[in-house]
Amino acid sequence: MKTGEKSNALSLCDAQRQVDEWIRTYGVRYFSELTNMAILTEEVGELARIMARKYGDQSFKAGEKENLDDEMADVLWVLICLANQTGVDLTEAFRRNLAKKTSRDKERHLNNPKLK
Repeated sequence: MKTGEKSNALSLCDAQRQVDEWIRTYGVRYFSELTNMAILTEEVGELARIMARKYGDQSFKAGEKENLDDEMADVLWVLICLANQTGVDLTEAFRRNLAKKTSRDKERHLNNPKLK
């Protein structure tokens, strides 16, 4: 982002709140946790298909769209639904996870000759 540009950043907390508001307004209710887990798996598969075609050895089929951003957003949407349903604060979970990774891996990757 350039200096002076207005940020349209969305916090994880705001995203969780907006998803919950959308579900309650338009979605009637959340699908069950198990259904959302299955949907998350489906969405990750759709993302994987695009990744395999764009960055891997497969090619796009006629009529297939290269909508990487939309598929990533679908994954995020369902993950946020699951977080809301199970009482997970994604902001705090992400902070703890980043601290864990930093503590565990602060030198691991720097000293990995495969990454040089």
